[in-house]
Amino acid sequence: MTSKIKVALAGAGAFGIKHLDGIKNIADVEVVSLVGRDLAKTREVADPYGIAHVTTDLADSLALPDVDAVILCTPTQMHASQALACLKAGKHVQVEIPLCDVLRDGEAVVEAAERGGKVAMCGHTRRFNPSHQWLHRRIEAGDFKIQQMDVQTYFFRRSNMNALGQPRSWTDHLLWHHAAHTVDLFAYQAGSPVVKAHAVQGPIHPGLGIAMDMSIQLKAANGAICTLSLSFNNDGPLGTFFRYIGDTGTYIARYDDLVNGKEEKIDVSQVDVSMNGIELQDREFFAAIREGREPNASVAKVLPCYQVLYQLEQQLNSD
Repeated sequence: MTSKIKVALAGAGAFGIKHLDGIKNIADVEVVSLVGRDLAKTREVADPYGIAHVTTDLADSLALPDVDAVILCTPTQMHASQALACLKAGKHVQVEIPLCDVLRDGEAVVEAAERGGKVAMCGHTRRFNPSHQWLHRRIEAGDFKIQQMDVQTYFFRRSNMNALGQPRSWTDHLLWHHAAHTVDLFAYQAGSPVVKAHAVQGPIHPGLGIAMDMSIQLKAANGAICTLSLSFNNDGPLGTFFRYIGDTGTYIARYDDLVNGKEEKIDVSQVDVSMNGIELQDREFFAAIREGREPNASVAKVLPCYQVLYQLEQQLNSD
């Protein structure tokens, strides 16, 4: 493919805007359609980016003959069904994390992508953050081996709000969304599949119907272990912090930034063409389309993560 890639983006909220900001830095890619719940608000988001087509129905965007690919930044519960609709319409698709919140739905997306021969990718951004890329290269070179990852994923979200502090129309989930980042990254960085997984959770919120606190333990086939703590009750600092404890050092990754165990900053600015993990994720998606190859974080490559999450869900439901 040598011509410009035309993209439809579904989800005009906080994360959709992050993708729009990243895509504007990528040559020969144009967002031509934006999908949102409220037409007027979606148009307000679209106008600064020069997006002419605005709709509240993904089907309208899929019907546009010049749309090559779709990025889905919609509620978790819609991810798998919308990814299937995109593939059925003959479009390449990148679906934001998580791929699904029901394992069989994720498996259906993988099967549809294999049948249709289209690029289907999931937004496991941690694979693309320069901090984690820097460590991945050291691991692949044999200079660093993970003994333990200690991860904290903390938010203060006792009401149903998004990253912009606006009311959400859907409920987020610690297990199927936020744990997915770490479960996938741990296996990816360890270079070894997860063979043991255990979880405990705190009380179920009476209004949201979800656990607000959770602890997960993982073990990879090569012996590496991971401890993950998650909370929607934590009143700062917020975000996800990854501590890599290895045979030749300790490193702490905070999104795109990296320090060693002594809090000395490591320069990761030359790792990739951008310091923005979302932009790098999008660059991989479009490069895979142009090159006709499977992307890093393809739906097939991340499916084992969701198999582990399913096992943990079954365990939590039986406790």
